[in-house]
Order: sequence, then C-alpha cells, then structure tokens
Amino acid sequence: MKIAIGSDERTHLTDAVVAEIERRGHEVTLFGPLTGTVTYWPEVAHQVATSVTNGQADEGILFCWTGTGVSLAANKVPGIRAALCDDAETARGARLWNKANVLCLSLRRTPEVMAKEILDAWFNTVYQPNEVDDACLAQVAEIETHYHPHTVPNP
Repeated sequence: MKIAIGSDERTHLTDAVVAEIERRGHEVTLFGPLTGTVTYWPEVAHQVATSVTNGQADEGILFCWTGTGVSLAANKVPGIRAALCDDAETARGARLWNKANVLCLSLRRTPEVMAKEILDAWFNTVYQPNEVDDACLAQVAEIETHYHPHTVPNP
C-alpha cells in the first residue's frame, strides 16, 4: 500500500512511525519537514490529502503538535475523511464506521508504543459496508458536495 506521511516538524515519533510503516512493507512518500523543507501544518495536510485524493497514495498519516490542525486542514479536501486518533480503539472505530483514509496523530500526546498500537488497529480494520454507516457516509458526501458542487461524492 502507498502511504503519504507528513508533519509540520520532524521528531522522534515521526521517524519511528515512518520506520514502522516501511517495516510493515508499505511504500512511503514523505511531505513537509520530513523531507527537510519548512512547511506549516495547513500546507502539509493539503499535500498529503491531495496525494490521497488524486491516487498517488492509498492513505495518509499526518502529525502536528495536537493533531487537530492537520485534521481540520485535511478534511477541507473533498473525499478526505481524516481522523484524529489517540488510541487504538478510536483508530479502529474511525476505519470501521467512518471509512477514514487519513490518520492524524498528536506529536504531544502520542508515545511511540501507543503509535504502534494505533497503527495495528488502523491497518487491521477495514470498513464494513452496512445500511447505517453507508447512509451516514452518503450524508457526509452530500454535505461536501453542497459546499463543493463540482466534486464527485466519495462515500
């Protein structure tokens, strides 16, 4: 799987997660300070999200100090369902019920051991189509097309 990974700063956690993703056999594309360039969180989130929506990456992982900023910015890109996860159960739920395609992590609150647990849940959980969640995702797509009328819904 192709994974786009970006952060507004490079830290021990970002390096550990990148190494873990590569260890799991995924192809990684890095963005922002992970490539040595100064980039603020809105642009890093935009780059990763766009990489996912245009098919260059299957999924994305984003970091910022709280994780909130990159989550907000990534979710502005039509077709992105970015989820801020600080534990494995939240990551599992984001995948299972929300069909999340971008994982957001807090540099401040995520210890390395917790990040591995979150990644386990993220990669071991897939969306299970069902009447209620399909309807909810369709509603989210409809909201998106209301504000971005030229966007094709991506539930």
